[in-house]
Amino acid sequence: MRNLPNRPVTLREVARLAGVSVATVSAVVNHKGSVGAESKRRVEDAMSRLNYCPDTLARSLKTGRSYAIGLVVPDVTNPFFMNAMSGLETIARSRGYSVVLTNSNEDAEQELQNLKFLHSRRVDGIVIDCTPRSRAYEYLMTQSCPFVFMDRLPSAEFSGRAVIVDNFGAAYTATKHLIGLGHAKIAIIVGRPDLLVGLDRLAGFRAAMQEAGLPVGDSYIQIGSLRPESGYECGMKLITSPEPPTAIFASNHAMTLGLMRALTERQVPCPERMSVLAFDDFPWAAYSRPQLTTVAQPVFKLGMQAMRMLLAAIEPNSKEAEEITDTRLILKTELLVRQSTAAPPAC
Repeated sequence: MRNLPNRPVTLREVARLAGVSVATVSAVVNHKGSVGAESKRRVEDAMSRLNYCPDTLARSLKTGRSYAIGLVVPDVTNPFFMNAMSGLETIARSRGYSVVLTNSNEDAEQELQNLKFLHSRRVDGIVIDCTPRSRAYEYLMTQSCPFVFMDRLPSAEFSGRAVIVDNFGAAYTATKHLIGLGHAKIAIIVGRPDLLVGLDRLAGFRAAMQEAGLPVGDSYIQIGSLRPESGYECGMKLITSPEPPTAIFASNHAMTLGLMRALTERQVPCPERMSVLAFDDFPWAAYSRPQLTTVAQPVFKLGMQAMRMLLAAIEPNSKEAEEITDTRLILKTELLVRQSTAAPPAC
């Protein structure tokens, strides 16, 4: 076993063990330049054997940058946001950046405090998944730090850097699937009305219904709050209404959980008497009984692309700056048809 020094390992020592130049080691450590695969492997092996840790403080003092990215999400308990963070962190780590995570808990004031905290930490850029009634954009415009909105936009008029999902198109396609099965009485459980994401999904639903010449009564549009309990309450209202629907489109995975509980309690078999289509695809969707038909969002890719767009703003000479020239990326979803949707029951 090689005796490791009891002081910080230097680039020169790594270079000597790897049999390469100090410049090559520096390029690998800082993710700069082009290093051959074999040389990179030898450098990484030497770093591992010597337990080398880059001196981030020295690098920050030299470059005037923190090599840290701030991330603001509205709910750290929601696997959607953690999956997006995983994608973001994958790109960040590959480029030598760390990620500082903050949670706004769907509170606009807490979100603002989080942004101020991140700026006090001198982060090089910020990715934000904003809250309802967010004041983030107004604040960020007063700072010089680059930022990207991910998943949620602060307003319909916002035209800055953002990576989002085609929520309108996803809801339109999902509703068309139910119509194609023969459903005419279709209800939707929508998330918070003060979030553009929910409004876009409702608009896509309405467009598909209108195109098919199908009416949408007010009672068939239930407004939830992105929580299982709201899905349960909305589901109960629909199931027990004088003229219940034959299909329900739940536009959030948490509300779908509440809806399925309501169906179970009222002994409404799915899909024999009620088809269910859910927005968001998580592992439990394929293992539930019945297996859920879902709209799958490219969540991991959402985080990756948000980080790449931020890198394009932070590093004007990077490959991301060459490849990402638009300020808006809209990602497509995928409809995964499983067992929870079928033709409506015969009258």
